Amino acid sequence: METLALLIAATLNAGTVLAIAALGLLINEKVGVVNLGAEGLMLCGALAGFATVVHLGVHPLGFLAGMAVAALLSLLFGWLVIYLNTNQYATGLALSLFGAGLSAFAGQPYTQFKLPELPAPHVPWLGDLPFVGPALFRHHALVYATVALALGLVWLYDRTRTGLVLRAIGESPESAHALGYPVRRIRLLAVVLGGALCGLAGAYVSTVYTPLWVEGMIAGKGWIALALTTFATWRPARVLLGAYLFGGVTMLQFHLQGVGVQIPSQFLTMMPYGATIVVLVLISRSPQWIRLHMPQSLGRPFHPGGM
Repeated sequence: METLALLIAATLNAGTVLAIAALGLLINEKVGVVNLGAEGLMLCGALAGFATVVHLGVHPLGFLAGMAVAALLSLLFGWLVIYLNTNQYATGLALSLFGAGLSAFAGQPYTQFKLPELPAPHVPWLGDLPFVGPALFRHHALVYATVALALGLVWLYDRTRTGLVLRAIGESPESAHALGYPVRRIRLLAVVLGGALCGLAGAYVSTVYTPLWVEGMIAGKGWIALALTTFATWRPARVLLGAYLFGGVTMLQFHLQGVGVQIPSQFLTMMPYGATIVVLVLISRSPQWIRLHMPQSLGRPFHPGGM
């Protein structure tokens, strides 16, 4: 039971990174913008957060720094794809490559640092309960904030006028523009917010999850987060569940190695990415189901008349 509790706790921690980034990408895609630059955004956010904590010693400022850097890069991406109408897929790939290169170059002086361990999180009373305490109530506050964010997005998109407008822009930007909504401005705000969440996910990795800086430390998590939005059919609650599923697969490899399972470590390392491919293949067997839930303007530029 103790081993199972530790596995659940590790799953929540690993899934939180994916969930934050995937929810950010969901915000982008709900208004019709595809951002393939999540990997680069997370790397830059990780470096900015780590450097800030190294110099200032305050973790919340590290989170804010990671969000700010990724938001600025997302602002540039949004300006290119929304106002200059560059190809969203090519621009996103360029952003991912740029972020990887920039973080590798700027992060060289920080590879020698390691952050001090934070005090073990502990929810009063609940953290002392047997099994559920170590499994569910001894996590960083951002783990619980991520759950609240997912539930908040469910409420936003399903219960509010703002959510209806965002969904309308993703489905038919022409109709939203005809009703007087500033489609491009709203898309840009969504892109910046989504990018900031990717930066937050990166900062969480480098300051809390593995408190150090190593070149390429995101290790494909941005691409898995991108796949999660399709896996979840653009629904926030499913994004959260999918993130925990992939987080569990990631952590399972370490637990199998720990109990002495005789499987080459390379195969265990491949498990999260193999699971991503399998899920996408299964989803692709029903393209009509995907089209039913996918924002209709996803990836399409919008050209307002007379502008």
